[in-house]
Amino acid sequence: MPKKLFFALLLFFPALVRAQYPISDLPTLNNYESQRASSYDRKGGNGDYVSIDPGQTVTIFDADGPGEIRHIWTTLPPWSEVYAHQRVVIRAYWDGETSPSIESPIGNFFGMHFSTPPVFQSALITVNPVQALNSYFPMPFAKHGRITVTNEGSKAITDYYWNIDWVKLPSLPPDTAYFHAQFHQCSPCQGWYEGNFYGNNFSDAHKDARWYNINGKNNYVILDAKGDGQYVGLTMGVFNNQWGAWNEGDDMIFIDGDKTPRINGTGGEDYFNGAWGFNPLYSTLYVGLIEFTGEQPGSRFSMYRWHVEAPVRFHKDIRVTIEDGHANLRSDNIFSVAYWYQKEPHQPFPPLPPVEMRIPKIYPTGGPGQDPSMK
Repeated sequence: MPKKLFFALLLFFPALVRAQYPISDLPTLNNYESQRASSYDRKGGNGDYVSIDPGQTVTIFDADGPGEIRHIWTTLPPWSEVYAHQRVVIRAYWDGETSPSIESPIGNFFGMHFSTPPVFQSALITVNPVQALNSYFPMPFAKHGRITVTNEGSKAITDYYWNIDWVKLPSLPPDTAYFHAQFHQCSPCQGWYEGNFYGNNFSDAHKDARWYNINGKNNYVILDAKGDGQYVGLTMGVFNNQWGAWNEGDDMIFIDGDKTPRINGTGGEDYFNGAWGFNPLYSTLYVGLIEFTGEQPGSRFSMYRWHVEAPVRFHKDIRVTIEDGHANLRSDNIFSVAYWYQKEPHQPFPPLPPVEMRIPKIYPTGGPGQDPSMK
């Protein structure tokens, strides 16, 4: 490629020079030892996988530090149990902690909130054909790192593979924060409006005091954390119970004891950097709509947003929320994983919802598009 064309591309695509590990650093010989943890066949054959029985936990990473995980690739076989990705849970523990810093159904962690695997490429998570799950989040640890996978389903997960690329370091910088990821859901969210969603005509709802939401009351909570750190993004899936779309809801972020949101958005598609509703699909380095099947009951939305340009800094606590429809008037099912870095110790996570609650289904909430006999 001619040099003039190369530099012209950099001007038009500045993200190319802001990669996690810039191409310009490749000639620099950094001080680390390259390592990998994988499921390769220890006998030298081609059985480079393990089987995970129901209720079994397998440790896929177990290493002393200082070190940093740079990449995780893993996959479940396509013939696994239906919604296997919601039945298998990934957890990570740093420096001997007993409360995990990562806890999520494995599919949700990699942006796969429903049974159909999306294919997308982003700066931090990619899903490649077929069901190849990849994370590029840096995950540092000073003393020890451990990652486990647990099968909470009713059938064995055969042919489970993984490769985890990491580096052994002389030390970690003193200001290093640790990677965290937490799954949340509401199934269903408790909306208050059962009027006519068709055409987004909410004239009657304007008369209700609940139409005016200035303090985030009843918002869906993406992250509620205490400590010193920064929020770096999320993946999110919405499964409709009613006709219409959730995306008139605003994102609201409360930082260090805020009573009203310090960061207040203008709508769901706006937070995911789209406009005027959702459609068609898009997938970029930092933001994407990777699944959209319409606005009928049972339809699915899958999205991601990375705050790489400016992680949301907090010193004491953070509460990241979003409305389900304007002022939470809808009753959808929402699933999300929040990703952030913070100094340890972190606030222990509440128990995950039971397996069957993690499987999306239509709930009888009333409202447009539902059979009245359901409620």
